[in-house]
Amino acid sequence: MYVKKLFLQNFRNYTSQSVELCSALNVFSGRNAAGKTNLLEAVYTLGIGKSPRTVKERELVRFDSDGAWAKAEIAKKYGNHTIEIYIDKKDKKRVAIDKLPLKKLGELMGVLGVVYFSPDELGLVKDAPSERRRFLDIALSQQSKAYFYTLGKYNKSVLARNKLLKEGGQSLAKTLDVWDEQVASLGASVILARRNFVKKLSLIASEVHERVSLGEKLVLDYECPVESEEVDKVKQELSQKLLQNRERDTILGFTSVGPHRDDIAITVNGLDVKKYGSQGQQRTVALSLKLSELEIFKQETGEYPVLLLDDVLSELDKARQEKLLREASKVQTILTCTHFDQTLPDFSYHFVVKEGITDNKIERIQ
Repeated sequence: MYVKKLFLQNFRNYTSQSVELCSALNVFSGRNAAGKTNLLEAVYTLGIGKSPRTVKERELVRFDSDGAWAKAEIAKKYGNHTIEIYIDKKDKKRVAIDKLPLKKLGELMGVLGVVYFSPDELGLVKDAPSERRRFLDIALSQQSKAYFYTLGKYNKSVLARNKLLKEGGQSLAKTLDVWDEQVASLGASVILARRNFVKKLSLIASEVHERVSLGEKLVLDYECPVESEEVDKVKQELSQKLLQNRERDTILGFTSVGPHRDDIAITVNGLDVKKYGSQGQQRTVALSLKLSELEIFKQETGEYPVLLLDDVLSELDKARQEKLLREASKVQTILTCTHFDQTLPDFSYHFVVKEGITDNKIERIQ
């Protein structure tokens, strides 16, 4: 799949903009604050329904406007589609696919697959486990609407159990039994989906990382106190963990076991890269994970997603820049940078983003 055309109106610092993209590499260069990252943000928001940069969606609306609008024309293996999103300054959002309004955000998942990488994505490796869980959940939700809905139900069940733990009461134990059943059943599906994904990711990422890092060995493992591999056994084991931790959870006021507490172990040459890796190693690992996500998406859906790379070339030497561009050349890639002097692969476009007095302009270099 790829984005054929992108249209923006009052989105961030764009008053009105349309740009036609190619199915290979699209480079947008220009000075800082010209609006390059805003283009990637628009494509990501059209794919996921949320911005990768802010939870306050009103920030997407141009300062002198009442609402922001973004639209993408998408070419896919079995037909073309359009996605439109309108956001107003009250954080109200409307999404439509082929002019049909969506009732649930889950209907958007997978229509436009996106993989996003920016300097901030370094947190995927070095920050809290929540960042790695978020990575898993976004990747899996795009590949499976069933996972998206199961995860949503699981999160609501955990919130309800936590509320009950904080409130207490005489009927706490009996009511907890009901929620434990729900959390264990939904949690088992989430755990197995994540574990299978990490197994596939580890195999592919090891090969990608070896090429990009010039020979370093990357290994991934899903960290979870539940070890079973079958859904019924995972559910049973998780139920036992919840019961064993009930007294502790009651004191703490939250659920201390379940997929909402799991993590990914990441080692490079046998060392925990989260603790002992250099910033360069951590960046290379994060990029390898994102590039590997492309392959799993292709395996599961039959198509590659769109790769969004924001200002990554400046962090890499010339040799690694060339390796990255070769890795990215097999999918539609939208790449931003302040300066681009590499030789473009065939069928690629280079645009220069300039901020004018009244509007941004995007000029394609022939």
